[in-house]
Amino acid sequence: MQNFKILHETKSRLRIKVAGFKGLDTSALQKAAARLEGVTEARFNAKIGSLILKLDAGIDRVGILKQLEVLNLSELKSIIPANHKNLPSKNEFILALLALGGNLIFRTSPLARAFSIVACMPILKEGIKESFRHGLTSKGLEAAAVGISLARGDIFAANSTNAMLALGEYMEESTVYKSDDLIRELARPDIAEAWVEIDQNGKKTEVKIATSKLKVGDIVVVGAGDVIAVDGHVVSGEAMINQANMTGESVAVKKSRGDSVLSGTIVEEGRIRIWAENVGENTSTQRIKHYITASLNERSSIGMHTTHLADKLVPVTFGLAGVSYLINRNFMSVASVLQADYSCALKLPTPVAFKSSISKAGKNGILIKGAKALESLASADTFVFDKTGTLTYGNLEVAEIISFDGRFSKNDILNLTASAEEHYFHPVAEAIVDAAKKHGFIHKHHDEVEFVVAHGVKTSIEGKKLIIGSRHFLEDDEMISFAAHEQTIDLAMQKGLALLYIAFDGRLLGLIGLRDEVRANARAVITRLRELGAKQIVMLSGDVSSKARTVAKKLGVDRYYGELLPTQKTEILKQLKAEGRKVVFVGDGINDAPSLMKADIGISMLNGAEIAKASAQIGLLKNDIEGVAQVKALANDTLRLVNRNFNATVGINSIILFLATFGALSPVATALLHNGTTIGLLLNSIKGVKFEH
Repeated sequence: MQNFKILHETKSRLRIKVAGFKGLDTSALQKAAARLEGVTEARFNAKIGSLILKLDAGIDRVGILKQLEVLNLSELKSIIPANHKNLPSKNEFILALLALGGNLIFRTSPLARAFSIVACMPILKEGIKESFRHGLTSKGLEAAAVGISLARGDIFAANSTNAMLALGEYMEESTVYKSDDLIRELARPDIAEAWVEIDQNGKKTEVKIATSKLKVGDIVVVGAGDVIAVDGHVVSGEAMINQANMTGESVAVKKSRGDSVLSGTIVEEGRIRIWAENVGENTSTQRIKHYITASLNERSSIGMHTTHLADKLVPVTFGLAGVSYLINRNFMSVASVLQADYSCALKLPTPVAFKSSISKAGKNGILIKGAKALESLASADTFVFDKTGTLTYGNLEVAEIISFDGRFSKNDILNLTASAEEHYFHPVAEAIVDAAKKHGFIHKHHDEVEFVVAHGVKTSIEGKKLIIGSRHFLEDDEMISFAAHEQTIDLAMQKGLALLYIAFDGRLLGLIGLRDEVRANARAVITRLRELGAKQIVMLSGDVSSKARTVAKKLGVDRYYGELLPTQKTEILKQLKAEGRKVVFVGDGINDAPSLMKADIGISMLNGAEIAKASAQIGLLKNDIEGVAQVKALANDTLRLVNRNFNATVGINSIILFLATFGALSPVATALLHNGTTIGLLLNSIKGVKFEH
């Protein structure tokens, strides 16, 4: 079987697929490949199993493959340093098992007794320590149960109980560790270096630099097999981008000029130049790590409640042990009762269930910042959508062009506007340029363009000033008269269009009406949210009321508000919360921070590079509103699972305690039933709930 296969090649570069690459030591493979004859540089992409080689001119490709086949991949795997720390240890279980085996062979010989005491010592010491530090705890119960069996001379019961407890603890720790691992798997690898374009003696040159030295505005160049190191926009070139590890999309997406790209995604084919918008700690990959850290550390309210309850029930178990002695007059029944506490089964399954759900969401392009966010979402009854970019696509398109000057056709106005706007990547500019290209764009030569934030752009053509932007910008700041065209403007506004005004040589030349289409699945998502328990759906918009009303009617929302400023949106959220509602705010991640923080739960449609700026508890990496319904369903199902586990824990352990109190169960049987229940609940939790596709 061939371990290496050429996927893509150029004159000086090879991209090679590595078979069985899982677990390879990346550094060792790169070093081994870099030492091959004719190879000037080697880099291994562990995400897709590709080895990228830069070659000397004229090197034989077949010869390179033959050299690679000589490499011993198993040796490369064997030198991998351990990645995991604090792995659950089997040592105590193995020791307990050996003691139990020795007990079965040597019965009650002094050697067997001595070895049994040594094997039980860890649990006895831990129980005594816990009791001194924290009073009565589950560890104290377990130590007392084993100690009583040893004191009675029942070595078999002591060893059996110890082995069961050690096995149970190992499996519990392993399951909890695995649940943390599920979250860690969402982390994207750090990217050490990137190619950037620089001016060198008047010529454009590509140089490799550390990603820590990247700056906003750098032009980053990526080719086939490269991992993108920045968030930004494509300024030239075309490429097929694999976004699976960020958005969960299984099919590579074509990206070209003007499209946004995320750090951590992989170029499968092609070559693009990217204008860096977010670098270093502000990139998507780093933002995801912040989500992961929060997910690992944050506990849910129900998790804290069950932990508190478990601790309160420990004295009850001790009390029942005393009752058992009074009823049965023997210490074997006391040891049986002490095995059956509620502690582990109450404390462990809840966080594991939440982590399992957070992991599943992450693998499907939904980031959740901890268990509390999921828990709060399950009880949410009101969903508030900021219309643009959530209920609508946020991708504007030109719907109408009106000329107020007979000397300028619609195409003339479009070409003038596109010539000035093509230097920017905001949605309005992209819509104008796209429309111009469809109509045979003829570029008009102009002077340097001035961008006025939140207003528009200005430039000059043949000495005449061209101004493009909002009515406020043209009328109030640039003193352009609108008086002669009010009726036409009113008609355009009644159509629900967003209007962009164009002035040339001191006069209002025309306007361009843009439309933001409602998402095809928006109404279906609203219907699904109602099925999942949402009692009220609210839409907020900065658009004129007539446009907001049209969209609201189309979608069937319960309330809508138009012509809102960002501060007014926050006031509406405050009002809804004052009504006693549990409010979810859904925004597009742009300028939404106040509303996201004011709501009980903030969900961001993290379109493009805006992931790095989001302050939401939940982030949707796919530009698809269906994620809102999916994560609500996941939250509901997770809380149901947690409640089922809680009821099962209390019910089963209460029965075990009852039987043990009246002497119906031996210590070994109690340990088996109790630990079996805990492990079963943990396995059920880590399996988790099904993600709704």
